[in-house]
Amino acid sequence: MAEHIAVLANPFSGKGRGGRAAEAAVLHLRSRGAEVRAYAGGSAADTARLAVAALADDPRALVVVGGDGTLSGILDTVCAAAAPVVLVPAGTGNDLARALGLPRGDAAAAAELALTGVPRPVDVGEVSTAAGTRKFLTIAAFGFDAKVSDRTNRLRWPHGAPRYYLALLIELVRLRAMDFSLAIDGEPARRAPGTLIAAGSTSSYGGGMPICAGAVPDDGLLDIVHVAPLGRLRLLRLFPLLLRGSHLRRPEVSHRRARTVTVSAPGLVVYADGERIGENVCTVAVLPAALTMMVPEATMRSEGVR
Repeated sequence: MAEHIAVLANPFSGKGRGGRAAEAAVLHLRSRGAEVRAYAGGSAADTARLAVAALADDPRALVVVGGDGTLSGILDTVCAAAAPVVLVPAGTGNDLARALGLPRGDAAAAAELALTGVPRPVDVGEVSTAAGTRKFLTIAAFGFDAKVSDRTNRLRWPHGAPRYYLALLIELVRLRAMDFSLAIDGEPARRAPGTLIAAGSTSSYGGGMPICAGAVPDDGLLDIVHVAPLGRLRLLRLFPLLLRGSHLRRPEVSHRRARTVTVSAPGLVVYADGERIGENVCTVAVLPAALTMMVPEATMRSEGVR
C-alpha cells in the first residue's frame, strides 16, 4: 500500500465550511510529514468521480471533508475499497461524527485520525425501491420526519440545527398521520398507522436529535422506531423527550431491532442522510461492517469496542 493520504473535499458543504476545513486538514497532515494528494469536487458527480480516482492510487487512508451527505454520496466506492475512511465533519448535521465520537469543529484533530486513529468497521444501511438501491450512513426516515427533512432542504435560514427545528415547526402545522404498512424481518406485512417511522444504525438525525436513541453503529442491526398517530399537542409534548433521547419509554412509541424493514404508504417518501432517496414502497436493510472508519482510540475504549 502507498504511504500517501488522499484528501477528498466538498468545498461547498456546510455553507462553505468544507473549503476551510479541507485547507486546515491538508496543512495539518503535511505539517506531520505526510504525503497528501488533495482532490476537490465541484458537484456530487464530480466528487464521486474523484473518489474513484483517489482510491485507484491505493492511499493508506481516504480523508473525506464534508457532511454526512458527502460521504453518503460515495458509499458504493468507499465500501468496495481497502482504504479506511477518515471523516472531517464540515456539514450541517454531522450526525455520523456524533455517533462515532469524531472531533467536530476542529478539522486538524479530525484529520489527525488518518495517522493515529483506530480502524472501526461500521454498518451501512441500504434502501431498495422500484428505482434502485442506495446506501446510507445514519437513519432512514419515513412520514413526519421525512417531510421535515424535505422542508429543511428548502429553507435557506437559519443555519445548523435551528433550521431543522424551524422545519419541524412548519410541518407540525401540516401534521397528518400516515397509513403505513410495515413488515419487519420477513414477517407478514401489517397495517401500522403512525406519525413517523425511523430505521437507523446510528442514533441521531437533524444535527443531534436522537430518534433512534441507543443505536449502535456496528451491531449488525437497524433500530426501528414507530410513533403512533399523534395530534399536534401530543407531538409537541413528545419533543422534549425526543431531544433527551427518553421518548422510547412512551406508550405511543414502539422500538425494536431487526435486519430488514419494508415500509409502504400512500404518498410515502424516504429520506436518509438528509437526501430524498425513495418513495412508495421501500425496503431498508443493514450491511454489517460494510465500511471501515478511523476513530479516536478513546472512543473505542469508552464503548468497550475491541
